[in-house]
Amino acid sequence: MAKLEENLSNTPVALKSHRLYSTSGFTYFKNKSFRFYCLLSSILLGLVLLSIIVFIGKTGILVFKDVSVKEFFFSTVWDPDQEKFGAALFILGTFALTALTMVLSVPLSIGLAVFIVEVAPEKVKNIIRPLLDLLVGIPSIIYGYLGLTLLIPFLMKITGAVMGDGLLAAALVLTIMVLPTVTRLSDEAISAVPKEIREASYALGSTRFQATFKVILPAAKKGLISAVILGMARALGETMAVVMVIGNTAQLPETLLTPTAVLTSNIVMQILDVQFDSTWNYGLYMMAFILLLISNLMIIFVRRIRAKGV
Repeated sequence: MAKLEENLSNTPVALKSHRLYSTSGFTYFKNKSFRFYCLLSSILLGLVLLSIIVFIGKTGILVFKDVSVKEFFFSTVWDPDQEKFGAALFILGTFALTALTMVLSVPLSIGLAVFIVEVAPEKVKNIIRPLLDLLVGIPSIIYGYLGLTLLIPFLMKITGAVMGDGLLAAALVLTIMVLPTVTRLSDEAISAVPKEIREASYALGSTRFQATFKVILPAAKKGLISAVILGMARALGETMAVVMVIGNTAQLPETLLTPTAVLTSNIVMQILDVQFDSTWNYGLYMMAFILLLISNLMIIFVRRIRAKGV
């Protein structure tokens, strides 16, 4: 009887069952380990992000020990030597620069995305898309250097201005930087529109123009809004390229060619000149906290839009 049981345990069916049991146990262990690793990574990442936000916010809020909230947010006078810390100038400049950049870049980006998806032949698509991906990866300092050496002299020549740096130069540089990002995201949003919607529109006698602007783009509206907001977030937080072409002067610009400053440029130009426990430094940290808060709100808004689908 014992010999019979031994022979049965060595049959192919028994061996296969043993292997399946062992494999199933190992797979279970791997799945558990992977889930634990993902959970631990998420917790650590969340703690790091939370620590950054808390540190910057906690340090920045110390500025209000010596400066009133009203002065900081509504005064346009920033003069650390006179203990005047009004950030309204930089906040207004940041929003003005971002708005001008999006006015220039959004029509171009969406128009190019429509061309790629709806008009361009496959060979052209295969050229434009990798080119846009390449432009996204170029370091911002290269854009800034090209703006400093080529764009600013060009603006001075065609306008006759004494100086070419200012909001216009910064907006044009940011437009070139933001355009590939918004275009690729818009491309994906338009491509995600179901084929049946296009076919139904053409079946009803719509021209390509009518189908694109009255059917396809409205159907891709949420994805396009996400693309624009992410482009705004990049323009809002860009630093090095802006520093090189905006002029970095704490004054309200009279024209688009007047040197001025924004939140990012003011922080990077002054952060090395201050003592950590000074009101000046706390003011710079509060500026950084404002940027961080706005950027995160934009990302949260985009995630909410994407969660609802195209």
